[in-house]
Amino acid sequence: MDSLTPQEIRESFVNCSRADAAELPLPPGLHEVDWSRREYLGWRDPRLPQRGYVVIPTESGAVGIVLRASEASMRSHQPTMCGWCQDVHLVRDVYFWSARRAGEAGRKGDTVGALVCGSFECTENVRRTPPAHYVGFDADRVVDDQITGLGERVRRFAHAVVGARI
Repeated sequence: MDSLTPQEIRESFVNCSRADAAELPLPPGLHEVDWSRREYLGWRDPRLPQRGYVVIPTESGAVGIVLRASEASMRSHQPTMCGWCQDVHLVRDVYFWSARRAGEAGRKGDTVGALVCGSFECTENVRRTPPAHYVGFDADRVVDDQITGLGERVRRFAHAVVGARI
């Protein structure tokens, strides 16, 4: 992912007003982000815990999306798979995050959603060394495939929010 300035992040949002984008909190530690190890940038709002934000790179530029988390996480005794990183090995909260679609569809109330890690840690999850059952496989290839898959899935989500405009 290419680095983004605070202004570029705010300008990327497609499913909220410009005024709302100007007021949203930026991710903590933005100046420390290793952009080369990111397939997307995601963070939660410290004032509104059920609100999250993601900025996803697409072929048409960065797409920022305001998300809303379900009331309860999907944590149970059985791990729940994140739809983006597809991690089931870590016991972390997975939430159903919904996003109002951009444009007229969003104004009519249309939304899209996905099960995603509660703290948007997918970029770290896909870079972990594969579990022991991958012994004998090319572990680097597995990690590369996981990274590629994450990038494809988040871009599909951005396309679903924006529609045919990107």
